[in-house]
Amino acid sequence: MNVLFRLFLTFNATSLIIVVYLAKEQFVLGDIVSCFDIIPDFISYLIYILIPICLTYVSLTFSNFLDDDSIHSDKTPVIKEVEQANNAFLPSYLGYFFVALSVPYFETLFFVFIILFVFTFLSQTLYFNPLYLIFGYHFYYVTTNTSVKVFIISKRILKDPKNLSFQRLKRINNFTFIDREV
Repeated sequence: MNVLFRLFLTFNATSLIIVVYLAKEQFVLGDIVSCFDIIPDFISYLIYILIPICLTYVSLTFSNFLDDDSIHSDKTPVIKEVEQANNAFLPSYLGYFFVALSVPYFETLFFVFIILFVFTFLSQTLYFNPLYLIFGYHFYYVTTNTSVKVFIISKRILKDPKNLSFQRLKRINNFTFIDREV
């Protein structure tokens, strides 16, 4: 189950490259099904972007079925440092967009997408998906008192590590968690 969920998250995190490419190539639904010839092109592009948004929502819903975990202690603070990661990943996504805009052929895009997909799947912080921002999530690196750095996806605004704890985490892998406290 966890591997399938990680594959799903990886697809969600990398699928925007396909959306950008389809828009760049002006590939519309009428090119696939003739009954869609009457709809304006922007409707096709809107549908393209809605698909990853809906899949991201589904992945957030499915995350409830992941294993429970926590980072907390009743006696001493367990978090040493909190670092916002939202902006750290945006250059990577801008790079994806520039690749999608410069790739001339669908076959080339497919090859590049597979490479990105594999590298993203194998990385420890593969779950940065900018579409999570739409759903109010933020991304953080949290360093524990034992100097373990983990990636937390949370709706909470994390600033002060002194009294910070995570009692309702869902484990994606050993270094990536979704916070279910709101």
